[in-house]
Amino acid sequence: MATILLVEDDAMISRMLGLRLRMQGHEIETAANGRVGMEKALTGAYDLVLMDMHMPEMDGHEAVRQLREQGYSGKIAAVTASAMSQDSQKAIAAGCDHYISKPVGEDFEQLVAGILAGD
Repeated sequence: MATILLVEDDAMISRMLGLRLRMQGHEIETAANGRVGMEKALTGAYDLVLMDMHMPEMDGHEAVRQLREQGYSGKIAAVTASAMSQDSQKAIAAGCDHYISKPVGEDFEQLVAGILAGD
């Protein structure tokens, strides 16, 4: 399966999403803020980065923007509770390829599978 970097500052959400993805056979690495997530993404080999957009220290928008400026070309999906259309547009403008709303639904694993498959 895939190697996924989950960047999420809420430990409970990180554990829950990580568990759900591991149950699908994915290998999961985590980062608790955008700065650490950006560093891991630049030095690791990930099939997908799931990036929370609202975090302390460095938010997801800035982390994604810096990743893209440094040439990171991997898939990045914003995962955020801000379901407003301007927030999804802001995430895409920052460099995200996809957008997943929180709270994640029963279709979370299918959404991730679709992103990994190139949908």
